[in-house]
Amino acid sequence: MFKSLVNLFFPPVCVGCHSFLLWNENEICTLCRHNIPLTNHHLNLENEAFKKFYGRIPVEYASALLYFHKRGIVQELIHNLKYKGQEEIGTVLGEWYAEDLKNFEIIRSVDEIIPVPLHKRKLRERGYNQVTNFGLSLSKNLNISYNPNLLVRNIYSKTQSKKNLLNRSDGIETIFDVIFTKKDHDKHFLLIDDVITTGSTLEACSHALLKIPGAKISIVCMAMAHS
Repeated sequence: MFKSLVNLFFPPVCVGCHSFLLWNENEICTLCRHNIPLTNHHLNLENEAFKKFYGRIPVEYASALLYFHKRGIVQELIHNLKYKGQEEIGTVLGEWYAEDLKNFEIIRSVDEIIPVPLHKRKLRERGYNQVTNFGLSLSKNLNISYNPNLLVRNIYSKTQSKKNLLNRSDGIETIFDVIFTKKDHDKHFLLIDDVITTGSTLEACSHALLKIPGAKISIVCMAMAHS
């Protein structure tokens, strides 16, 4: 009732193009869904996301749902999710991608979904981790446990200094760490993030997770930077 009244006076708009949503549309209008650039990574196990990490970390599988272009629909989605508090975008993208991933044998072997963590200070500043709802949505629709506590970020840094640190070989091992027990041994972890760019953050997280004996890593993201 209250939500209906709010929608009456403040109609919801598409987070991609800002047009008014129809009653059966959720966060993203039908036109944007039609025009949004899909990677179709799930149709090819040796896709470009998988190749991004080849020779860097041993991954079982890697993929992203969307292509990220500057000034495109996906940039608008990620910006609204990350900086405008529109966390429902993560839920919608998680539900969408789960439909593509749910029949993959390799995904069915995953034991836990692990989000790339924010530093505690960054989490307080932003108020949420932008990948939480994406992870929870994947967890619900794929019936895989979601564990936000296994992987931790040790170092707080602004974007540019983080890039510099990730590019230094002596910094990678210190940014992230794991807090694990014997029950975490021999598990297959699905590491999730918003956008794959250089892959350095995901590589650093994977190195931390691989400290766990017998750990296997797969990677799934909302989007991948594309020229």
